[in-house]
Amino acid sequence: MDLSYSPEEMTFREEVQLWLKSNVPEHIRQKVIRYQALTRDDYNSWHGILADKGWSVPHWPVEWGGTGWNVTQRYIFDEEFGAAAAPALPPLGPHMCASVLMKFGTDVQKKKFLPRIRTGEDFWIQGYSEPSAGSDLAAIQTKAERIADHYVVNGQKIWTTLGQFGDWIFCLVRTNFKVEKKQDGISFLLIDMKTPGITVRPIILMDGGHEVNEVFFKDVIVHKENLVFEEDKGWTVAKYLLGHERMNSARVGISRRELKALKNLAATQIKNNRPLIEDTRFRDRLARIEIELTALEITAMRFLDRMRQTGQPPGADVSMLKIKGTEIQQQITELMMQSIGLKALPRHSLGHHNWDDWAAEIAPRYFNFRKTSIYAGSNEIQRNIIAKMTLGL
Repeated sequence: MDLSYSPEEMTFREEVQLWLKSNVPEHIRQKVIRYQALTRDDYNSWHGILADKGWSVPHWPVEWGGTGWNVTQRYIFDEEFGAAAAPALPPLGPHMCASVLMKFGTDVQKKKFLPRIRTGEDFWIQGYSEPSAGSDLAAIQTKAERIADHYVVNGQKIWTTLGQFGDWIFCLVRTNFKVEKKQDGISFLLIDMKTPGITVRPIILMDGGHEVNEVFFKDVIVHKENLVFEEDKGWTVAKYLLGHERMNSARVGISRRELKALKNLAATQIKNNRPLIEDTRFRDRLARIEIELTALEITAMRFLDRMRQTGQPPGADVSMLKIKGTEIQQQITELMMQSIGLKALPRHSLGHHNWDDWAAEIAPRYFNFRKTSIYAGSNEIQRNIIAKMTLGL
């Protein structure tokens, strides 16, 4: 097992670092650093810059606009994005839907959708979770009834990330209710969000942000050409897609940048007449996070080495990255809250107006990051997957 980087890979890392330093728009970088939401225009302009460079879809095959980088280069690229406070493109189109299309899509579907995903012309969103089907995704009830050459879709999706920006949505729908296993009878549909009968309703979170939505389908007509893979076999597609999502959940580069910010923050906060970072109990928690982050990085590199040797996507044990990566992200936000203390409260609630705007964003970020151990399958479900699929328990 080789967990080191070659001289060529180190040179590549430096190239990525220098380009990001020169090309990330500063107003977008500052939004990332200050935990502020990006607009559709922000995403579009940054996607365009990456597409012009040829880096918007580095993991794709060259024939569809990819870079030809190996799996290690792609990992380095992702980590440097996080370290540079460069916003990752929303993965729903370039990573998730595109991966499904390349694996299961028809030639017509690939030619229609992939070029527009590469340039950012279409903004994709995901229709998976429902009010009664979250972690237990196979319990979905959104119905797609086949009539001649089309489907009629009725139902509801919830927690739809950036649904307010969506041009297209990839959906899990139930096409057969008469099945013994609930994983059967599910299909994977691509739906134009401009189709009559679709309503998007915002969900305003406790941090005041509009990141997720409800999506309602009322007699929505979807042509059969937008079915991906086989009817009633969509669970196969969903499992493939979730494996890619979990591999990207470690976010080592982002966590290292956030850990550095946490250290700087703790060095400026005074507790008992000395900087908080000198407090023994605080330093103990800080050290534990840093050690676990290093272990996570090594584990991710083990997966990289395996993928490099086999050329295969990660297996069920990739859930380890999702579990530990999201736990570390939450722990960092917890220590940031501890560091900032009362300054994390909304300024108007204390009648003060002289604190840095960045401090006021820490509490919303803390609340928002409670979700990380739930999305892409809750961490409890991931432990069950590892126990069953990897340990054979």
